Amino acid sequence: MKVYCFGEKEKPVIFLFPGTCCHWKGNFGKVIEPLEEYFQVACVSYDGFDETEQTEFPTMTEETEKIEQYIKKEFDGHICAAYGCSLGGSFVGLLAARGNIHMDYGILGGSDLDQSGKLWAKLMTKLMMPVFYPFITKGEIKIPFMKKKMDRMMAEENGYIRAFMDMIKTPDVDMSRVTKKTVENQFYSDLITPLPDQIDPAGTQMHILYALKMGEKYRVRYTKHFARPILHELDLQHEELLAVYPDEWVKVIAEICGRKTGDSADRFKVEKN
Repeated sequence: MKVYCFGEKEKPVIFLFPGTCCHWKGNFGKVIEPLEEYFQVACVSYDGFDETEQTEFPTMTEETEKIEQYIKKEFDGHICAAYGCSLGGSFVGLLAARGNIHMDYGILGGSDLDQSGKLWAKLMTKLMMPVFYPFITKGEIKIPFMKKKMDRMMAEENGYIRAFMDMIKTPDVDMSRVTKKTVENQFYSDLITPLPDQIDPAGTQMHILYALKMGEKYRVRYTKHFARPILHELDLQHEELLAVYPDEWVKVIAEICGRKTGDSADRFKVEKN
């Protein structure tokens, strides 16, 4: 595991955690520079996904321990914020629950927080690998009917699908070195690693960019796992704010962390009656 840092060391530190089997550049390449106005930015590159290492992803718990050790060593165990894109939100939740480091703000990007038993997780992992692994490593969809469906979606959609796919299969990053074992380990481990209920770390605000188009069941999950989550309801799809509207995403993150942006970031917020 590596952490890539950008910006002035004197500024508050924000950690960015990529999503499932994603490279940090794909998820956060568009937002690092604008974030530097407000933060020192630390991008996590998971074991098995960094092009400079010969490693494989272990488990969510082991990777969390490595992240905690890094934060303790480099930042005395305290950071301003942590943002988790999709699966990355599980890391933010685990850090908050374990309490071994302190963050002022924990932010989940509409993470699904899926959990299951080991048998179901093994079955899901086995079913997903023929689809997921070729796409992650080579950008290929091997199953004919799924390729046709994706081609049709790409032709008809308004930009979200393409932007989201680019986040997963980063155009300028060679992911062919990622092993199947790494992909299996991350996918499986995320499903079986329990996230406690009613997480409520002292001195930490837990925020969730709740993409309403994901469905109402996710609201139930967020209020189940976190005692006092602050839900930012967005009329968007999963991680659409980050993928399609990176400048707006930066404003939202800065405002959550009490950093003045000058412009309001309420374009996609849902007004409450």
